[in-house]
Amino acid sequence: MTSLAEIMQHLGQTSSQPLYQQLQRALREAIDKRLFGPEEALPAERQLANDLSISRITVRKAIDGLVDEGLLVRRAGSGNFINTRIEKNFAKLTSFSEDMRSRGRTPRSVWLKRSEGTVTPEEALRLRLSPGAPVYRFNRIRYADDMPMCLEYATIVADALPSLDAVDVSMYEALELAGNRPVRALQRLSALLLTGEQAALLQAKEGDAGLAVERLGFLRDGRAVEFCRSYFRGDMYDFVAELSTP
Repeated sequence: MTSLAEIMQHLGQTSSQPLYQQLQRALREAIDKRLFGPEEALPAERQLANDLSISRITVRKAIDGLVDEGLLVRRAGSGNFINTRIEKNFAKLTSFSEDMRSRGRTPRSVWLKRSEGTVTPEEALRLRLSPGAPVYRFNRIRYADDMPMCLEYATIVADALPSLDAVDVSMYEALELAGNRPVRALQRLSALLLTGEQAALLQAKEGDAGLAVERLGFLRDGRAVEFCRSYFRGDMYDFVAELSTP
C-alpha cells in the first residue's frame, strides 16, 4: 500500500504549493486510500514531523486546516481522527458530490426514480413557472462510500439540462456543463423523525432523528432552476454556518 511519505514525495516533485498544503493533499489522499481507518488515530504530530522530515509547525498548520474543514476532529488526550460525521457549511452552495470528495469520501447514488413531467402547483409556485411547464425529476439515495446519507428529491427546469440522462453522479456538475449551475440558493433546515420508509432506505430506524433541507436554486439572471428536498440521517450530518455581526 502506498505510504503517506511516498504520497508526499510524489507531491513534492510535482507541486509548487507550500509544504503544509502538500501535506494536506497527502493526508486527503491517504484517507481516500484508506491508509487510516475511521476509528484509528492519525500518527502524532511529532511522529509525522519526524517521519516526513518536516517541522512540527508545518504539520500543525496542515492539520489545523483539515480540522477547520471538518475532515479531521481532535479528541483531547487521544489525538486526531477522521471525522465520521459530515459537516456541511450551510452558507456555501456546493453539491453533495463535491462535499463528499473534499472529505475523501466517494459519492454515489441509487436511483429511486428519474422522470419527465410537468410542474405541480407547488413546483410552479416555487420555480415561478407557468402551469404545464416541463421539468425533470430526480429521486435518489445519496451515499458516501457505502453509507447512505440522505434521500434527495429534486425537480429541475427542463430547459436547464440537455436531457433526463444528463445527470450521472452529480446534478450540479451536469447543470454546470449545460451552463445552468445555480449561483445562489434559499435553504430551509428543519428537524424531523424518520418515517418507516425513509428509515428503511437510509438503513436507520423508524423514529430516528433526521434533518430536512429544502433548497431553491437560482441562476445568475435570477431565474429559479432547482427545487430540491433532501432528508438526511441526523446521526451522520451536521450543518454549520459562520455568523458575523452586521
